[in-house]
Amino acid sequence: MEHIVIQETELILNSDGSIYHLKLKPGEVGETILLVGDPERVPEVSKHFDKVELTRHCRELLTHSGYIGSKKVTCISTGMGTDNIDIVLNELDALFNVDFETRKIKSNLTKLNIIRLGTSGSLQESIPVDSILVSNFALGLDALMQYYEHTFEDKNTKECLDKFAKKMQLPLPYFVACSNELLGLFPELLEGVTATCPGFYAPQGRQIRASTNQSSSELVQELNQLKITVGNKMLNVTNFEMETAGIYGLARVLGHEALSVNAILANRITNNFSQNPSATIERMIQVVFDKLFG
Repeated sequence: MEHIVIQETELILNSDGSIYHLKLKPGEVGETILLVGDPERVPEVSKHFDKVELTRHCRELLTHSGYIGSKKVTCISTGMGTDNIDIVLNELDALFNVDFETRKIKSNLTKLNIIRLGTSGSLQESIPVDSILVSNFALGLDALMQYYEHTFEDKNTKECLDKFAKKMQLPLPYFVACSNELLGLFPELLEGVTATCPGFYAPQGRQIRASTNQSSSELVQELNQLKITVGNKMLNVTNFEMETAGIYGLARVLGHEALSVNAILANRITNNFSQNPSATIERMIQVVFDKLFG
């Protein structure tokens, strides 16, 4: 692959040499990358940097790069959904692992540490609002990884997913683990299986005016009761959101380390919502900084 020239329509560069969507050039991003959904959360993360040396903004994609001590760190907002994750992770990987001059894959590849700092809703009564949960696995209910070659699941896990998909009349989900290396930094946090949905309303069992189908109306209860076989364990689905599975899937395909840390702002079983979501998000950010850079 490193000898193949990547065409201009495959790897699109801007006139200044930056990559198409992120508007970033090689060397402007640290190997430790913090992903948030909301652009307004980027400065809430980068205020913990010792120094911010670069700010770049394109649509919902806001980047702050800087330093914590001598370590270069980058925070990027992805916007919502795995369609944006597809853009962000592929372009980040290209910034490190493709030579923009020759348009060839480099022979020596760089492994990135990618940590999502996100918000999420609990699917278990036992996981309260305002808790912080790290995703040791992700269940992808979105379609992103159907377009990439991958083998994540063992036979027993695939059988569980197949039964769930047929019952719910959904496409076959994918199931992918986090980075054990990054997970080991957070032994005190709750761990759980995070489901990634392809939307916020009907795909997460919400209804306002548009009528939803039976799969949507039953989704929260079915995920609450779902048991997924992983090795010799049966795991519950603990929470859901819109990005984690895409991050884990693409990170695995591209050879990067990835971890998702979730501020639980809602409990969909008890119907409680956080009374101070900004405080919970700030506490999550502080926990991650203490473990990564403390």
